[in-house]
Amino acid sequence: MNRQGNLLTSLQMADFVGQGYLIFDEMVPRELCDAILPNIEALMSCLDVGAPFCNIWRDQLIGDIFRLPQVEGMIHSLVGPDPLYDHHAVHIVPPRTEVGPNLHQDSVTDLRKDYFDIQISLFPQDTPPEIGGTSFIPGTHFRNIRTGEASHYQHVLGRKYANCKAGTMIVWDTRLWHAARCNRTDTTRYMFKLRLNPSVPQIRLFDTTDLDHPDIGRNLSRIQPFFGNDGRYEQMQRVLRWRYISDQPNFDIGERFLRRIEYNPSKTRV
Repeated sequence: MNRQGNLLTSLQMADFVGQGYLIFDEMVPRELCDAILPNIEALMSCLDVGAPFCNIWRDQLIGDIFRLPQVEGMIHSLVGPDPLYDHHAVHIVPPRTEVGPNLHQDSVTDLRKDYFDIQISLFPQDTPPEIGGTSFIPGTHFRNIRTGEASHYQHVLGRKYANCKAGTMIVWDTRLWHAARCNRTDTTRYMFKLRLNPSVPQIRLFDTTDLDHPDIGRNLSRIQPFFGNDGRYEQMQRVLRWRYISDQPNFDIGERFLRRIEYNPSKTRV
């Protein structure tokens, strides 16, 4: 299967590092979505945690979806060619269901600085605002908190909603703050979630032909309206992540924030 021609660009990767997610509208053909939707609740059982993902769902339609060339290319770019299965879930919001404050962050005990997991959300049906697509807050993936603390925050500036067509996939940094929403229709709302772990260093796994594109720095610098005066901290974390995945140990942006903490006047000048 040709993963190479479907890899994410450097610009897309910089956007993922900066905002914590990427959206791929209608990435999965509608006929595949229509085929899995009637029996999606039968997929709820968890499987072999830590197993090679290539061995998961080998003879099932859901496996065919995650082995589409465009999906494999996206996965390869973020967690490598042979990721490990962590877990999956079928998220369900029944008809006419009111959802209270449930903004949260997954994996708050995951304090790794370099390696990172991803979660993929597949929306197998049209998901207009009234059915309650997942909401999320871009740029929160470097703000570790206790899982439930995020629920105290309401009406956060910059909050976005997964209002999308069937077959849309969103790939998230696992730490991005997110929440379910109310379903005010007579239809059950489904979202299929998959978490994957890398099995190789996440260094230059993507298409690097545009690695020197001038907009990479802009993508990494883009702040969210809720940052206030804390935006510099977020930008520093992004630069550290970008240095790692791009193998550019001296990369910096803007006011060269990291230089300020890395500069050591006691070192002998050459």
